[in-house]
Amino acid sequence: VVFRAYVNPDVVGVELCAAAKNVIALAAGAVDGLSAGDNGKAALITRGLVEMARLGEAFGARTETFSGLAGMGDLIVTCWSRHGRNRLAGELIAQGLSPDEAVAKIGQPVEGIITAPVLHELSQRVGVELPITEGVCAVLGGQSLGELASRLMGRQPTEE
Repeated sequence: VVFRAYVNPDVVGVELCAAAKNVIALAAGAVDGLSAGDNGKAALITRGLVEMARLGEAFGARTETFSGLAGMGDLIVTCWSRHGRNRLAGELIAQGLSPDEAVAKIGQPVEGIITAPVLHELSQRVGVELPITEGVCAVLGGQSLGELASRLMGRQPTEE
């Protein structure tokens, strides 16, 4: 086994990446649980990365951090791995379990459930829109995934 370490001086960016990727992974797991397909999941992850970078920028993080290993790299594995706790929790919630039931079934901490409301509050404080994170918070608060999907898909189209 070979391990190569990379150094990143952007502490704020790396910390935000580490926290936010778990919230996006919950949403990616919900896409899996709804059998929405690989294209839907890829779109969700891509837009999630945009959210992460947008929040990071508001806190002075370097944009490059979000396209590197701490951002995109960790986000991809966290959202796609069948072993990821956050992704699995999102899938279980989409299949009808409550957040508490999903955590109990997994038997380990699911960081995104705790982090989502914190990131949402931070985003409101700095005036940054995070629709995926807001949606995760809504579902964790009891909104149905069907209602959330309709609301997100009904948003005004914007340029990418």
